[in-house]
Amino acid sequence: MRAARAIAQAPAAPEIRDEFALWAGPGQLPPRGDWRVWVFVGGRGAGKTRAGAEWVHACVAAGVARRIALVGQSQLDVRNVMIEGASGLLAVGRTRPTYEPSLRRVSWPNGAQAFAYSAEEPDGLRGPQFDAAWGDEFCAWPDPDLVLGVLRPALRLGAHPRLAITTTPRPIAALATLCATPGAVTTRATMAENADNLAPGFVEDMRALWGGTRFGRQELDGELLAAPDGALWTRDGLARCRGAAPATLDEIVVAVDPPASAGADADACGVIVAGAVGEGAARRGVVLEDATVQGLTPLGWARVACDAAARWRASRIVAESNQGGEMVRTTLLVAGAPVPVRLLRAQVSKTARAEPVAALYERGRITHAGVFAALEAEMCAFGEAHAGRASPDRVDALVWALTDVMLARAAPGVRVL
Repeated sequence: MRAARAIAQAPAAPEIRDEFALWAGPGQLPPRGDWRVWVFVGGRGAGKTRAGAEWVHACVAAGVARRIALVGQSQLDVRNVMIEGASGLLAVGRTRPTYEPSLRRVSWPNGAQAFAYSAEEPDGLRGPQFDAAWGDEFCAWPDPDLVLGVLRPALRLGAHPRLAITTTPRPIAALATLCATPGAVTTRATMAENADNLAPGFVEDMRALWGGTRFGRQELDGELLAAPDGALWTRDGLARCRGAAPATLDEIVVAVDPPASAGADADACGVIVAGAVGEGAARRGVVLEDATVQGLTPLGWARVACDAAARWRASRIVAESNQGGEMVRTTLLVAGAPVPVRLLRAQVSKTARAEPVAALYERGRITHAGVFAALEAEMCAFGEAHAGRASPDRVDALVWALTDVMLARAAPGVRVL
């Protein structure tokens, strides 16, 4: 590998230097076979940008990509890294394209064009259509699930539209979901594997700083870590619990975790719909919907909960009363609660309340009838290490819902009012 890279970098051999496949690491090359999504997960400096740029060039040269979407965390990232960067589109490939910054467009002599889009403005992807797309640093996008929800339907040109994602991993649900998507293939590389293309001693310096730490495993080795230390749920575990809801359920509840205040800066109001079927050890719970909202008045979030109860024909609404007492019930009744309201008051910590519910997941007794990206991300970040972070409103509501339908009505640490 070192010899091949030395030849590839030699000034006297430009034709060899341009043949990326001769010296690239295995993780940097697109997989063989009939894939739809290629996810290249690597450490910092593992050659991810070079791999993405080379893939775009190869698609253009082969004539399989005529309109390409380039998606980065921001427009500046697309320009500075994906297009004009040291390993960007203008720096690699045998045929150099031209770049028109005012049009956010890269053009090749054969007529192929690539257009720059920001993950901060996903609506910009509505309307255009493509036969290929390259997304860089996916895990740094503000809302990767939202961006994918707009980008994937836009990949509708050509005989076989494809998406390439290059990213340093983070333990987020969006990455786990993407890697588990049918037709997706994942490759990996570490910083050390690309050491010959980095400054001398750089890898050693980084190892001295971060070697053996969780941060180092993620940022240097490109390892997909399951979840933060102390978390009660893992990405892999949540991916395994997804499935279809049973045709019938014994009961359905809407759980509400009211915020302590109102307004745009207030915590979200967790609203989770869940049901259950069966008896005893055979009883199974199903998460049906995450209807969590933020920035609404008490009457506003109460109406959301009441609408969910009517929509799902729930048996009751259960709500935490620690932040409002009887006023929580009154607000829900004023909003038109179509079913009885049961108040629950927590008497132990959030983690202690969540542990029995997490145990149900471990035993395979909970199903997620869909991909609830925001909820699952919050679940993976929840645990002993969640202190000081934003209030886990979705998780709180989830715990109330599943405690009500799956565990004893007066479960330890919960008082029914």
